[in-house]
Amino acid sequence: MATRVREKAAKIAATKEKRPHAYARHIRISPNKVQVVLDLVRGKDVTEAVAILENINNASAPVIKKCIDSAIANAENNLNLSREDLFVAECYVTAGPTLKRMMPRAKGSGNLILKRTSHITVVLDSKVKE
Repeated sequence: MATRVREKAAKIAATKEKRPHAYARHIRISPNKVQVVLDLVRGKDVTEAVAILENINNASAPVIKKCIDSAIANAENNLNLSREDLFVAECYVTAGPTLKRMMPRAKGSGNLILKRTSHITVVLDSKVKE
């Protein structure tokens, strides 16, 4: 039994993401609204991406900026990478759990209100390969 556990742990370690990344989970913004901003920063240098997010007028921009800053901190502290060499390699949003609410309507009926949430993932990579 213990050998199988060790094999599983070795397989997980081999397939684990090696690039610096960060997640923002259960964000109360619709994934469609987040995707528009993520398309602006994908593939950009991290300093340029942060500058874009600071100057854009969108509710999801501060959340994405915080996620990128977290990924930058992970790269600097855990992987000893320089901030100047980093760029946004991948950034995507997936749908989180949906909060379902009811709005009372006429004649005892009701409409369903869907309050969507998002999971944001940012993966950075270094322009300089060792």
